[in-house]
Amino acid sequence: MRKNQTKQKITIERSYRASTEELWDLWTTKEGIESWWGPDGFTTRVLQLDLRVGGELRYEMTATGPAQVEFMKRAGMPLTTKAQINYTEIATHRRLGYKHLTDFIPGVEPYDVETLVEFHEKGQDVRMVLTFDAMHDEEWTRRMCMGHESQLGKLGKVIATK
Repeated sequence: MRKNQTKQKITIERSYRASTEELWDLWTTKEGIESWWGPDGFTTRVLQLDLRVGGELRYEMTATGPAQVEFMKRAGMPLTTKAQINYTEIATHRRLGYKHLTDFIPGVEPYDVETLVEFHEKGQDVRMVLTFDAMHDEEWTRRMCMGHESQLGKLGKVIATK
């Protein structure tokens, strides 16, 4: 994609039986992030969390499920990858914006994927809207969508146990 082109945006929406405060904590605290972040078959460990505009989230994600371990090996990728997010917008309990450095794909120059998470309270539920940039090609965009769908399912399970 050329730099002067507008990136395609993808939106995923979910409703959760939770308060905006509960969801916000799951997105913005070390314990919260480690409880659900990453697709099924992966675990996440937060290394650094500086929740402010210009601050960073650094974490490592490790493939732990057999299918995920096999995929990572076939793709020539390490089982544990370190990742970095730079926060671009923080409106407590309403909006969380960040750029995720995509630097883990063999043979692809690193680039940022922008993401915006919005929280809309509706009675006892919160409608969460996740909007993010498409990736460098259709296959990796499909994989990212599947990963988000999977991790939002994990988020739902964490909320259900509270």
